[in-house]
Amino acid sequence: MEILEVLEMLEDAIEKSASVPFTGKCIVDREELWEIIKEMRLKLPDDIKQAKWIKEERKRILLEAQKEADNVIKSAEDKIASLVDEHEVTKKAYEQADEIIAAAKKNAREIRLGTREYADSILNKVEEILGDTLDVIRVNREELK
Repeated sequence: MEILEVLEMLEDAIEKSASVPFTGKCIVDREELWEIIKEMRLKLPDDIKQAKWIKEERKRILLEAQKEADNVIKSAEDKIASLVDEHEVTKKAYEQADEIIAAAKKNAREIRLGTREYADSILNKVEEILGDTLDVIRVNREELK
């Protein structure tokens, strides 16, 4: 800021001024101090405007950063909700798959048992037919003898 340079000039003017012994006071060049004060008045409005602009810009940047942070948080929350939903869907899909597999195993077991019973019944009938046929063959052999 330019005003700081003007203040340094004021400090230099005071430091190089002659001291009044035993008083702690000094003799300054009045004209030089008036010039420094005039320069301060000229530069001060520009520095105040610049400081005000910087303050407003800082506020705008902070608001923008807050909005962006809010958007990031909302996006993360939405993603989490989506993942939770996907997890629920996946969980339900696995549960349904387990139910389908269990039902398929039960049906396969029932089919297997039914097939065995059917095969056993067919073999039993074949055994009966063969037994009857064997009886007929024995009778026919007896008749032949």
